[in-house]
Amino acid sequence: MTRKRWLWMLALLAVLALALAACGGSKEATEAPATEAPKAEMTEETMPEKTEEPTEEATEAPAEEAPLGTAENPVIWVLTPSQDTQKVLAGAEPIAQYVEEKTGIVIKPVIPTDYTAQQEALCSGEAHMAALNTFGYVRAHERGCADVALVSVRYGATSYKGQIIAGVDTGIEKVEDLRGKTFCRPDPESTSGWVIPKLTMLAAGIDPEKDLEEIVDTGGHDAVVIGVYNGDCDAGATFQDARVLVEDEYPDVKEKVVVIATSAPIPNDNISFRPDFPEDLKQQIVDALLSLNETDEGKEMLKGLFSWQGLEPADDTFYDGFRQQLEAAGMSIEDLGKE
Repeated sequence: MTRKRWLWMLALLAVLALALAACGGSKEATEAPATEAPKAEMTEETMPEKTEEPTEEATEAPAEEAPLGTAENPVIWVLTPSQDTQKVLAGAEPIAQYVEEKTGIVIKPVIPTDYTAQQEALCSGEAHMAALNTFGYVRAHERGCADVALVSVRYGATSYKGQIIAGVDTGIEKVEDLRGKTFCRPDPESTSGWVIPKLTMLAAGIDPEKDLEEIVDTGGHDAVVIGVYNGDCDAGATFQDARVLVEDEYPDVKEKVVVIATSAPIPNDNISFRPDFPEDLKQQIVDALLSLNETDEGKEMLKGLFSWQGLEPADDTFYDGFRQQLEAAGMSIEDLGKE
């Protein structure tokens, strides 16, 4: 072999050796998966995030309810829908604002659809306090939903009277003349607008459900007066004297709508609380409401709500006389609540 041919063979062997070395390195680099990380001891810091369903302990706890009497959880004050809803709310809101300024307790006045809904709101716990009419209070107290704290004052008295009214051209002059007539009432559970008139008619030998031509629920005492004034009903029943509620709109109302009967005294309406209402909050609210009696501005606020002229402390015994009236008539709360 010539020297030239020998040198050429050595060069070829060197190239083959380099090629084999490169192939060997490439094979070693591809044996391990590209995603494999260097092995290390697992610690809390290096553990991957868990993807299991969160346990009960890991779920977010429900937000704690705000304290009662705050803006987030106001004291709900449910009012008797005895008059125009907007008028009642307009009378209650300044009083609620006054109590908040005096005590820091936030009160929200609300109006239910009817007297029964008012009691249900209190008994279900949806409302915390209420302005209840006489029958509504006695019924709610019997169900364990209401304890009276304050009774209203009108014309210097804590009682009032009801009246039966009739259109002047109907020929109705006495209770016995109601037979066969249409009769307007504010609500089936209005004390002066139905409970007492019903007893009065029964005492006169008239069964209202059988002997009246029609009973019309108007939704308020003012609406009863207007109904009789317009001739929509021959007669009706309200508190004394509800005609003044519409006198501005109907100046001749006392000429066209006459009173044919007046009831015995009825205990006034009140402010009541649920029995489980916190005593400290209750006392603060009661004290603030009583302070309305002390100023002309406070008295004006009370007058704007159900024509109250003042408030007095009271307990459940205040209504015992009314209960005795029902018993003397042979009627029970359950009987009067039936239609």
